[in-house]
Amino acid sequence: MSWRMPSETAPHERTWMAFPREGITLGEGAAEREEGYAAWTAVAHAVAEFEPVTMVVDPSELARARRMLSGDVEIIEAPLDEFWMRDFGPTFVVDDERPGVLGAVDWTFNGWGAPEWAEWRKSAEIARFIAPLVGAELVSSVLVNEGGGIHVDGEGTVLVTETVQLDPRRNPYADKARVEAELARTIGATKVVWLPRGLTRDYDEFGTNGHVDIVATITSPGTLLLHSQQNPEHPDYEVTRELRALLAEQTDAAGRRFEIVDLPAPETLRDEESFVDYSYVNHLVVNDGIIACGFGEEQADAAAREILEAAYPGRRAVTVDSRDIFARGGGIHCITQQQPVVGR
Repeated sequence: MSWRMPSETAPHERTWMAFPREGITLGEGAAEREEGYAAWTAVAHAVAEFEPVTMVVDPSELARARRMLSGDVEIIEAPLDEFWMRDFGPTFVVDDERPGVLGAVDWTFNGWGAPEWAEWRKSAEIARFIAPLVGAELVSSVLVNEGGGIHVDGEGTVLVTETVQLDPRRNPYADKARVEAELARTIGATKVVWLPRGLTRDYDEFGTNGHVDIVATITSPGTLLLHSQQNPEHPDYEVTRELRALLAEQTDAAGRRFEIVDLPAPETLRDEESFVDYSYVNHLVVNDGIIACGFGEEQADAAAREILEAAYPGRRAVTVDSRDIFARGGGIHCITQQQPVVGR
C-alpha cells in the first residue's frame, strides 16, 4: 500500500468536527462555556456554507448540539472528553494504486504530551470510531502525533516541528529517522521539513508545544504561507524571523526552494494571560472557500482575507471570530479535519 495525504486544497467529501463538552478546556463559568459552544458552532455553520459538516457529539451535549446546530450539520453521537478534532481525529489518506480507497491514520494521541490537566482517553478512540463509518481502512500508528502537528503539499512534502514529534512526553524513543520513516509509511512523506519550534504561547501549560499549523502552511507545491509577527515587542517577532531564514534554505520533495509569503499577525499583542498566538495561518481550506480566523480587527482581518484569497485562487475567504477558540488553545484549523474525495 502507498498511502498519501492529499493537500487540503484537494476536493473534500466533508469536514469533521467535535462539539465542545464541559471540562477544563471549555471553561469554568457558564458564560465562559457558552462562548466556547458559540465559537465552535459558528465555525461549523461557516464551513457548512461550502461543504457537508459532520459533528461528533458526546452524549452529555446532545441536546445542546441539536439546539445550537442548524440542520445543515450532521450530528453523530460518540463519547468525547476533548474536542480538537484535528488532533485526535483521523488523518485521511488515499492510495494512488487503489483508486477509490480511503485510509484513516490513527495516530497515538496522549493529550499533547499527557499533561496532568488533560482528559483525552475517550477522544483517542475517535479515529477508530470514524473509520468504519466512512468505509476507510484504518492505518494504525504508534507515533504520538496530532493532525495539527503536520502540514503537507500532497506531493510528498510535510512540515513538522522538533518540539512536537521529538517531544519526550510524546515519543521518548524517537529520533528524526524513526519519525520520518513512520511519516513515509502513513502519509507518504518523502521530504520532511523540520521546524525547530513553534510560537511562544504554544509552550505554556495548555499549549501543544509547537504545532506547525499555527506557524506555516503549504498553499501550493513550492509556496509557503508563514506567520509574521511584525511588532518587536512580541517574542514571536524574533521567532518568525528565525523560522523564515531557516525555511528560505529548505527545499520540498521535488527539490524546489520555497517561495515564502508572509501573513502578518493582527496588532493585538496580549490577552489576560500573556502574549497571544493569534495567527491567520490557522485557517481551513474548504471547497471553493477559506474559513479564516478573525480577531476583531477589521483592517487586519481584511488584509488576511486578501492574502488568503491570493494564495488560493478561486476561493472566497470568510472570517469567523476566533478569539474564543484561541483562548482555549487553538484556532479554526485545530477544530476541523477534512475528509478528501476519493475515486474521482
